[in-house]
Amino acid sequence: MTPLVNFIVIGAQKAGTTALFDYMGDMPGISLSRTKEVHFFDDETVDWTAPDYGPYHAQFEAEAGGQVGEATPIYAYWPGALERIKTYNPRMKLVLMLRDPVERAWSHWRMEFGRGAETEPFGWCIRQGRQRLFDQQPWGCHREFSYVERGFYGEQVERLFALFPPAQVLLLQADQLRTDPDMTLGRLARFLGAPEPVKVEPREIHVGREFEGLTTEDVEYLRKVYSRDRLRLTALTGLELG
Repeated sequence: MTPLVNFIVIGAQKAGTTALFDYMGDMPGISLSRTKEVHFFDDETVDWTAPDYGPYHAQFEAEAGGQVGEATPIYAYWPGALERIKTYNPRMKLVLMLRDPVERAWSHWRMEFGRGAETEPFGWCIRQGRQRLFDQQPWGCHREFSYVERGFYGEQVERLFALFPPAQVLLLQADQLRTDPDMTLGRLARFLGAPEPVKVEPREIHVGREFEGLTTEDVEYLRKVYSRDRLRLTALTGLELG
């Protein structure tokens, strides 16, 4: 099998992946999936002992060439997704968008609360609410309630680098995409081997409704929760977030 897809934006959720996907739609030499989040490699209904890639490839234009990719930001977090990607294409180029993990958790909760999937306050969710993940399959993971867990970037990057050479991974920051999209998109184009993109105007994509409720105590609590992982991320990548 010759892989059709050669790059994926694997995360993180609520870290600018929607804006990045929107920008990439205008970049020369890049073909994207018909929908942003394909959710193939996190699909637990697939027989992963002998996966059928037909439904996955159907998400892309048959004549797609050059740099062909998608963006499903749960892949960096979901157990087994990165391993499945490696089996599909061990030369896959992977893009990981990062954002201050406290801001990311708050934005994630706002999204889930705003659409009704979450009914509990943020402070409870990041403390007692984490126990809900241990009643789920895969154990310890949850698609909606993983506000804290998805922010352990150091852990995710360590697993990523154990599977793929760092040269196949590009780390981008949500704040830089927002303030200097030309620089960020230029880095992306060079990483993918795509033509240099034209200059763009900064865009705001899917800005969620505002909520009150993020307290100083919540922020300090999460800073402590993430402190060790933050050091791990810096040791692996040199990046410092938050």
